[in-house]
Amino acid sequence: MSTIDIARVALYLAVLGALAWPLGLYMARVYEGRPLFLLDRLAGPLERLVYRLCGVRPDEEMDWKTYACSLMVVNALGMLLVYALERLQGALPGNPLGLPGVSPWVALNTAVSFASNTNWQAYGGESTMSLLTQMLGLTVQNFLSAATGMAVLAALVRGLARRETDRLGNFWVDMTRGVLYVLLPLSLLLALALCSQGVVQTFSGEVAVTGLEQTAGQPGGRVSEQRIALGPVASQEAIKQLGTNGGGFFNVNSAHPFENPTPLSNFLEMLAILLIPAALCVTFGRMVGDMRQGVAVLAAMSVMLVAFLALGLSAEQAGNPRLAALGVDQSAASSPLEAARPGGNMEGKEARFGIVDSVLWATATTAASNGSVNSMHDSYTPLGGLGPMLLMQLGEVVFGGVGSGLYGMLVFAVVAVFVAGLMVGRTPEYLGKKIEAFEMKMASLVILIPPFLVLIGTAAAVATGARDAVANPGAHGFSEILYAFSSMGNNNGSAFAGLAADRPYYALAGALAMFVARYWLIVPTLAIAGSLAAKKRAPFGAGTLPTDTALFAGLLVAVVLAVGALTFIPALALGPIAEHLMLFAK
Repeated sequence: MSTIDIARVALYLAVLGALAWPLGLYMARVYEGRPLFLLDRLAGPLERLVYRLCGVRPDEEMDWKTYACSLMVVNALGMLLVYALERLQGALPGNPLGLPGVSPWVALNTAVSFASNTNWQAYGGESTMSLLTQMLGLTVQNFLSAATGMAVLAALVRGLARRETDRLGNFWVDMTRGVLYVLLPLSLLLALALCSQGVVQTFSGEVAVTGLEQTAGQPGGRVSEQRIALGPVASQEAIKQLGTNGGGFFNVNSAHPFENPTPLSNFLEMLAILLIPAALCVTFGRMVGDMRQGVAVLAAMSVMLVAFLALGLSAEQAGNPRLAALGVDQSAASSPLEAARPGGNMEGKEARFGIVDSVLWATATTAASNGSVNSMHDSYTPLGGLGPMLLMQLGEVVFGGVGSGLYGMLVFAVVAVFVAGLMVGRTPEYLGKKIEAFEMKMASLVILIPPFLVLIGTAAAVATGARDAVANPGAHGFSEILYAFSSMGNNNGSAFAGLAADRPYYALAGALAMFVARYWLIVPTLAIAGSLAAKKRAPFGAGTLPTDTALFAGLLVAVVLAVGALTFIPALALGPIAEHLMLFAK
């Protein structure tokens, strides 16, 4: 990496940290129900109206089972609404292009995908979904699924902070406040900023553009015309990034110039991907009364993010050795900042972003359970593609989705203190709460279910005719299948491409994987929260492992990497690792 490259990455991380700290403190006020000053005046009446219309008693708190049931009800209703909109969109208004209803299996896959905060897309957005479906179905679910993840985190943090109670808060209040006081204001600000950069926001279905070239086979004849899809893109783009949703309005996602036209829009969207997940670490520290706890978790996440970013940049800037051997120019001089670099893999990357911004986005989006792309991961070098794939396979805890990433990392923290307790022969404790058999059983479910879904789904696809949906044979084709199930089984949503994901097997198996990976993890997480809330706080003693130090952050990193490596290295050896070795085979 050049000095300029390092400076660009450092600037991104510095701005992220500078914004995450105050936002994290603000979100702590939101979930603790403390005054929010101007926003109380603006959104307070709407919040109270929502409670009255829905019959919610905001002062009534719930135990973990009631919290989980309420969550499942609202998410199930969201799935049904999106499915109905997709199937009936041909007969509904808000469809200027006259698009027909979506096929049953793709509609089911999409409904589960957007409700579960995965936003996996087995379709081309501009050619499949009407404007009404995009706005009322998909965009609304972007808000609700993100607010659901943050609500579960708030309940878990209360479980760690409270003692001798079974109350974890009120799900309806947590979800409502997350939408009104966090997601909506941030989305409005980002949408306006994106509009200023040229991201489109219109109810028009398409625009006709006259090309400069003549129609093929007709010299001197009529000039060609192209029809380009339009829509309310900026509003969906904002919550897509801030809520770590990732579902793009257009098929090529944020590589499309109408979603991401300039380097500044690219920077803002990359910043939005990690902003709330990073800020929630600060929120966690404030809500448990010890900011060092949040900083330790944030440090562990940041170390892994930077390590995987370095791997991706080194692989992509090295280029393809097969092309180099043939004397092919792999110049990465796509911008003045990269003009001096002699080579690099620019395949599948936008010239207006170059290698650094493409790899930084790919690393952030797969670390944060976002899934949006500004370059095609299928075109990365084998090791360049391995990084994003492994980041998902670690469990989406390196920042991860809004709420879900941090509560996943806190589950790993529970495992880390348990391992440390075994080493010294002492009952493990985390934030003064003893970690016992029940918590470890629930933590095991949270950690082991996603790898099970990924490996079983991949094995079934390879062992059956479903492998015919892969365009590329050999190791790369296996990587495409493994990446797809890694994405769906960890609620990420990005794709390696080269895979006919709208086939019935992938649509239905993917829907099952996304549903289980979301809700079969949320329930045991809430069970842990309920168990911890009922416990007394144990006093800190000489044998207690401090969990706010660099040593614990390092232990946490080691546990996350060990679980990921032991689980997925054999599968990765058949895909990207084998493909990398084949590049050097004679």
